[in-house]
Amino acid sequence: MANISAKDVMGLRNQTGLAMMECKKALVEADGNLEKAEELLRKKLKGKMEGKSDRVAGEGRIGIAIDGNTAAIVEIKAETDFTAKNEKFVDVTNQIAKLALAGAGEPTDEMKAVLDDLRISTGENISIGRMEKLEGNGSFGQYVHHDGKTGVLVQASAEASDEVMKQIAMHVTAAHPRPLGLTPDDIPSAMVEKERKFRIEQAIESGKPEQIAEKMVEGGMKKFFSEVALLEQPFVMDPSKKIKDLLSGDTTLTAFFRMQVGEGS
Repeated sequence: MANISAKDVMGLRNQTGLAMMECKKALVEADGNLEKAEELLRKKLKGKMEGKSDRVAGEGRIGIAIDGNTAAIVEIKAETDFTAKNEKFVDVTNQIAKLALAGAGEPTDEMKAVLDDLRISTGENISIGRMEKLEGNGSFGQYVHHDGKTGVLVQASAEASDEVMKQIAMHVTAAHPRPLGLTPDDIPSAMVEKERKFRIEQAIESGKPEQIAEKMVEGGMKKFFSEVALLEQPFVMDPSKKIKDLLSGDTTLTAFFRMQVGEGS
């Protein structure tokens, strides 16, 4: 059996938007092959969609809860934007996020009961889309966009100010391209190889000497990593700084989750 690293699991999660446990299962099934694991997840997700006979829940809201050394982010889905903006739906989303703090990453009976009450009151297909949980010492940051459709949860290795952590979460929400990992090492290897191959082909087509072509490729890859590795990205509020520059001392980011309603569907 292949040795499945946390880095590979997070890389696949960022690539697919699916739960960490689902990604780990896929990597185990694919014997550690990221490309094969992604394909397995895509086929599985499609099967789930085709098997649904209920009305499609394409709207919803993101909720985040933080309590001490534990934090959770959830996506709650609804059929209409009208329901997703309802005060009761917002309250239930936040309630599910709080319940997720004590859970194991899967919907509990208590969560299901809360959702059943909401289904009855709205007459809509209400469900949990995704759910992620972070634990450990350090600090957390969160941001949910004003429309409730996009939310970000970030974790740092040590204490950091609430304002800085919120700013980083806001950056992840707005950054383009979206961050695909914390560092260059977290970017899925298949994506890195695909990008490198593209850069090599560009260098060859340019007709430049081999040494110059090699420098072109390395320069292109450095630029690629600065665009998709969160800690290397220019801060959207002050591009003269990188995200890693916002953290003091040896403090660094250890994890982040970005959820946008409908992306995991």
